[in-house]
Amino acid sequence: MSQTHSAPPDGLPPGQRLWAMAAIAVAIALAVMDSSVANVALPAISRDLGAEPSDVILVVNAYQIATIVSLLPFASLGEKVGHERVYTVGLAVFTAASVACALSSSLPSLIAARAIQGFGAAGLMSVNTALIRYIWPQALLGRGVGTNALIVAAASVAGPPVGSAVLAVAHWPWIFAINLPLGLAALALSRFLPRTHRSGRRFDAASALLSAATFGLLTLGLEQFTRGAAWWVVVLFVAGFLGFGLALVRRQAGRPSPLLPVDLLRIPVFALSIATSICSFTAQMLAFVAMPFLFQHALGRSAVESGLLITPWPLVLIVVAPLSGRLADRINPGLLGGVGLALLAGGMALLATLPSAPSAFEIGWRVALCGAGFGLFQSPNNRVLLASAPRERSGGASGMLSTARLLGQTTGAALAGLALSPLLGSKDGASLAMMIGAAVAALAAVVSLSRLAATRRA
Repeated sequence: MSQTHSAPPDGLPPGQRLWAMAAIAVAIALAVMDSSVANVALPAISRDLGAEPSDVILVVNAYQIATIVSLLPFASLGEKVGHERVYTVGLAVFTAASVACALSSSLPSLIAARAIQGFGAAGLMSVNTALIRYIWPQALLGRGVGTNALIVAAASVAGPPVGSAVLAVAHWPWIFAINLPLGLAALALSRFLPRTHRSGRRFDAASALLSAATFGLLTLGLEQFTRGAAWWVVVLFVAGFLGFGLALVRRQAGRPSPLLPVDLLRIPVFALSIATSICSFTAQMLAFVAMPFLFQHALGRSAVESGLLITPWPLVLIVVAPLSGRLADRINPGLLGGVGLALLAGGMALLATLPSAPSAFEIGWRVALCGAGFGLFQSPNNRVLLASAPRERSGGASGMLSTARLLGQTTGAALAGLALSPLLGSKDGASLAMMIGAAVAALAAVVSLSRLAATRRA
C-alpha cells in the first residue's frame, strides 16, 4: 500500500506540494487525454479487428459513459475513505486497463477494457480538485487550481495529436501501452499525496446506482439524438433520465453528505458556478466540433491547415489559465469569469461571421480570442466553486465540477450535431453551431457576473 502523509491544516509544505502536484499532473493528463486519444486510431482498429466503423465508435463511447456514470459515486466514496485512496486505486485500475486495451484481440474485449479504463479515469477525475484543496494553502488556492486547469486544458486538446504521433511510428495498441510507464510513475509519486478527511459515513450504494442510471440515460439519450435516432427512442431515454433523476433527488433530500450534492447546490455561488461551467463547456465543444467543418467546408482549407488554425486556442489558453488562477486570489472570480466568457462569446461570433476569403491572421486572432476568454474563465470558476464548499465536502464539489465539464461537452457535441444535420435546413451548419455557442457563452457570462451579487450577500 502506498504511503500517505498527513496534510497540514492549510496545505502541504512546498517540497511535498511539488511532488504531489507531479502525481496529479501525470495521472489527470492521462485520464483526460485518453477520452480522445483513440479517435484517430478508429479506422485502424476497425480494419485490424474486422469490425464495422459504426461499431468501433463504442471504443470511445464506452470510456466516456463509464466515466460520467461513476464520477459522483467515486467522489462520495472519497469523502468516506479518503480522496487519495480513491485516486490511487483509480490510477491502478486505469493503468491495468490500459494494458488490457493494448493486448485486446477482438472488439468486445477492447470495448470492455475501455469501459474499465473509464471507471479508473472516473476515480481520478472525481477527486482530482478535492486533492488540490488539500495540497495548496487557501491563500494560494487559485494558483493550484490554475495549474490544474492548465493540465486539464492541455490534455483535452492533446489527445488527437498524441494519437497521430504514436500512429506515425507504431501500431494502434501502443496508444494504450504508453500509459503503462507513465501510470507506474504516477503511482510511485502518489505516496506524496496528502491524507484527506474521512467522514466515516456509510456509502449509499442505492444512490450510486440511481446516479449511474440518471447520468447514463442522459448521456445515451444525447448520443441517440445526435445520431438521428427515432424521436420515440430519444423520448424514452429522456423519460428514464427524468424518472431516475427525480428518485435520486428525493433520496438525497435531508442527508448530511448526499452523493448528489444537493446541499452544495443550495449555496447560491456554488450553484451559479456549476451552471456557468456547464454552459462554458457546452460552448467550447460547439466550437471544437464546428471549427474543422467551418475551415474545411466553408473556407476551403485543408485538414492540416485547419489543425494549425485551431492551434492558437490551446496555445493562448496555456498562457492565460495559470495567470487567471493567480488573479483569482485577488480579484472576484465572478468578474474574471464574466469577462472571459464575454470574450469567448465575442470570438465565436466573429468566427461565425468571417468574410468569404479570410487570411490565416484574420482567422487566427479570432481563435486566439476564444482561447484567451476560456482561459480567463476556467481557473477562477474552479477556484470559487471549490472555495464555496466546506472543506469536508470537497469530494462532492470535485465530483460535480468534473460532471459539469462532461455534461457540457456532451451537450455541446449534441447541439453541434443538430446544427450540422439537415434537420435545421441550414446550408452553413458550422456557422450556425458557432452562433449557438456564442449565445451559450454570453448566457454563461451573465450567470458568472451574477455571482458578484451572490458573493456580497454571502
